[in-house]
Amino acid sequence: MFMDLAAAEFGAVPTAAVRVSIAALFLLPLLLKRGLGPQLRLHWKPVFLVGLLNSGIPFALYCFALLTISTGLSAILNATAPLFGAAVAWLWLKDRLSASRTLGLLIGLSGVALLVWNKADGGPNPAGASSRANLLAIGACLLACLCYGTAASFTKRYLTGLPPLLTAAGSQLGAALGLALPALWLWPAHMPGIRSWLSLLALGVLCTGLAYILFFRLIEHAGPARALAVTFVVPVFAVLYGVAFLGEIVTPWMALCAAVIVCGTALSTGLLKLGRRNRLPASH
Repeated sequence: MFMDLAAAEFGAVPTAAVRVSIAALFLLPLLLKRGLGPQLRLHWKPVFLVGLLNSGIPFALYCFALLTISTGLSAILNATAPLFGAAVAWLWLKDRLSASRTLGLLIGLSGVALLVWNKADGGPNPAGASSRANLLAIGACLLACLCYGTAASFTKRYLTGLPPLLTAAGSQLGAALGLALPALWLWPAHMPGIRSWLSLLALGVLCTGLAYILFFRLIEHAGPARALAVTFVVPVFAVLYGVAFLGEIVTPWMALCAAVIVCGTALSTGLLKLGRRNRLPASH
């Protein structure tokens, strides 16, 4: 919701750039106070890279998508991040995929396909966007989720053992530096209003600064695939906020596809398993 409010006036790339810059300004003093500056200088290359993969690029892609599609639809697509996370962890980290997890990947991808098919076949949406614009927006969301999945495995591979505060602060600094020039080039001609600035402040401090400290800690302790499972709850809140504050409409088809995607994601991450219950030996 905050991304939607800010992107309407700032544009996609400036919104993402200001968001990560606010997060960096919030987190860096905490990092320096903890004496983690020397560690950041030692590991700045992988930390900055994960900032682009996990924040800079996907934030810009989502802001671009929100110029066309609803927050509810974008959040449903965001629930595919664990699918990509499981796939990347399997291909890169050799994280074993059981039969139920493989089935989950297929179910989740089928839910995405149904959602995309409906948007591609349904003509203009209520905002007047064409089917082609819808597909571009959906593609941007899915590419963002691929970035999330790749960043999670990258973090597990190269940044395990680093303090979560260091990874969170350093990654936001890297994302801010990476988006600085494109954001200046695309900066809006007219100064955005106070509502957009407050939305970015909430995004930077709450939804990025504090959230990523928890997120990187979760990756270290629970693994990349399961850490991304937090996206299960994103569609619920995003849909509620969109309906309550932005006047968005949730169709039964969107709800059905969301259920398919979440069920597939639960299977693919191993949070939901299919199989027979273990039976006690006959002597018992």
